Order: sequence, then C-alpha cells, then structure tokens
Amino acid sequence: MIQLQDVDLKLLRVFMTVVRCGGFSAAQATLNVSQSTISEQMTTLETRLGLKLCERGRSGFRLTEHGVATYEAAQRLQLAVENFCVDTDALKKYVSGRLYLGIIDNTVTDSASPLPQALQAFVSRGHDVHLDVYVGTPAELEERVLDGRLHIAVGHFPLHVPGLTYTDLYCEPDGLYCGSSHALAGMSPDDAALEQAIASSRVVARGYLQQHDLRMLSVSKAAATVDNIEAQAILILSGAYIGFLPIHYAARWLARGEMHQICPAQFGSQSPFCAITKRATVPPTILQVFMTDLMESYRLAQQTAHTA
Repeated sequence: MIQLQDVDLKLLRVFMTVVRCGGFSAAQATLNVSQSTISEQMTTLETRLGLKLCERGRSGFRLTEHGVATYEAAQRLQLAVENFCVDTDALKKYVSGRLYLGIIDNTVTDSASPLPQALQAFVSRGHDVHLDVYVGTPAELEERVLDGRLHIAVGHFPLHVPGLTYTDLYCEPDGLYCGSSHALAGMSPDDAALEQAIASSRVVARGYLQQHDLRMLSVSKAAATVDNIEAQAILILSGAYIGFLPIHYAARWLARGEMHQICPAQFGSQSPFCAITKRATVPPTILQVFMTDLMESYRLAQQTAHTA
C-alpha cells in the first residue's frame, strides 16, 4: 500500500493541473514553472506511484489507463481533503461545553487587553458554551492551568513554569504612585530631596513582583506586601505607602486628585501579559476556538494601535 506524504500531495496537484490544462506546455502559466520542471515532477510522481500516467511527445499529451484512474482517484482525494477542511471549520464554529478561563485581577480598565473583544467574538459565534471565569494571582492561575482546573489564563507571569505554554500578547505599563496626603505628592521631579524621600518612604510591594519593585526603588525591603492590585491601591490611597500600579488602573484616582504619580519618566516599566495553556498533544476544541479568537483580537488591537 502506498503511504502518501506531503510531497505526493503536491505532485498530485501538479498532475491534476497538467490534465486540466491538457499538457505540460499549457500548464506552465498556471503552475508558474518551466516545462522541464513539470516534466521532472511528473517523472517523480510516476516513480513514487510505480505507474506510467501519461504519454508525452510529438504526438501530444495523452493519459494512460493508469493515468485516467489516478486522475479520478486524485479528484476523490482532493474532495476528501476539502471536506476535511470544511468539517474542521465547522468544529471551530460550532462547539459546546464549558470553557474554564483564568484572569489576573483588576484588568477591566486595561484598554489594551484583547480579552473583551475575544470574548465577544467567541460568544457571537452562537456556541452552546458556558464560561467559568476565575480571578486569581499569577501563581494561582499557573497552578490551576497545570492541574487542569483551567483551560487557559491571561495575565502577567514573571516566572515561567515547566509544563505550560506562554503565548505573548501585549505589555501593561505601570508607574510609581503615592496618596495625595503623602509627602512625595507635593515634590517636583527636580527636587534634590526626592531621592531621599523615596528611600525613607514605606514601600508596598506586589508579592509576585517584590524583587522587581524593590530594585526599581533601590530599597532592600518592603514595609508591606500584597498579592493583588486592589490591596496595593488601598495602601497607597491611605497616604502611608508608595508603590507601583498599572497606569490604566490608577487613572481614576489620579484624575480625582487622590493619587500622585511620582517621576513618571524615571519610575515606570512594562509588564508583559501572556496567555498560558497546558502543554498537550491536542488541546480541547473549545480551547482551540477561543485561542483563535483571542489571537485575532490581539492582532486587530495591534493593527489599530499602529494606525492610530
């Protein structure tokens, strides 16, 4: 029995084009290759099949009996491939079941996130699906994807865990903030005493980014540690602490004068956001469909950002 490979499918497509065009010379323009290349490809196909498919020479092009049978078989194969593509497309369009999605906390105000558009595209397909959404810390999300409680999670994951696939999406900018009653709120970036004032301030650090936060401020330890952004904002708003927040998240308090951003040009960084999935041979169909919508939403967001 002949075991078809990718090269055989390519050669069969050449053969079918030659037959439809009525010969090697006539097929040159359609295939965009020389007649000698077509002849070589046909010879290779005949060798691989062990069959004489056509006669070519001064008398013109003519299929052999084996050639006619092979052409008919190739047509059936092409139809089967097309039906396969249609069937798999249908699977992508019509899926049912439960999608377990994890999200890092307080990203609802992030206009750069492709999640809202991805979810809208996903449910607008008319799927008979149920979304089960879990909000957690990066470590919790990684653990739940690893043990199968989540299909996918989106967030900032500073440490890459073995067994997970990390797909880059976008970057979330953050800045250093203090409450309006903090001593730093009234200081100019050019103030000579600013560096000392920062060094003597109580720093609240994000547990999953503690070393990053401390390095950014050149301090050795934090006065408080939190595991989510809401707790970070509460301590900063108290006026007793300084700390980092996503710029989109802090914007509401900044606009109301309840927070102050400290030296935006100096203290700021980009936190890369990823989609994480468990490494598997064949992901569930419902996950494949959602990943398609997520990546398409990301692509459109990037395209919009570049043209804005």
